[in-house]
Amino acid sequence: MEELITKIVEKFRIFWKNYIFQSFLAALTMFLVLLFLSLEHAVIIASIGATAFIVFAMPKNVTAKPRNVVGGHLVGLISGSLCALIPHPSFSAAVIYSFAVGLSIFIMVATDTEHPPASGTALGVAITGFSVNVAIAVIASAIVLSLVHYFLKPYLKDLV
Repeated sequence: MEELITKIVEKFRIFWKNYIFQSFLAALTMFLVLLFLSLEHAVIIASIGATAFIVFAMPKNVTAKPRNVVGGHLVGLISGSLCALIPHPSFSAAVIYSFAVGLSIFIMVATDTEHPPASGTALGVAITGFSVNVAIAVIASAIVLSLVHYFLKPYLKDLV
């Protein structure tokens, strides 16, 4: 246990500036998202938060690539929107919501745009239904995160 603590402290000592900088960028991104979405869209907000984690804590990961971030959230938005159109009485809602997640995974894998948090976007849109505000917030968030990732990639370190 003591060895693990020593290792963590040493890593923090080396990368503390990156920890602070990258965590600040993630917090700023979430602030902007929260300006556009209300808490009724909690699942979608959580998926964008998970994307911020991937982009800023794991920037070298394949799922942090702009193609995956933007493509994945577009797939999630479309999958959730399509499933929201399916009429469903309350007892079958879980089937439709689950299908939205499965559909988003299938399309992301088939199109090589894998981004795990985007399945949360599909779930959130299936639950709340499509709205222009949600679509704008999801797309804008994915684009902003991807642009920040693209331009700051030389300064971002994998923190995990």
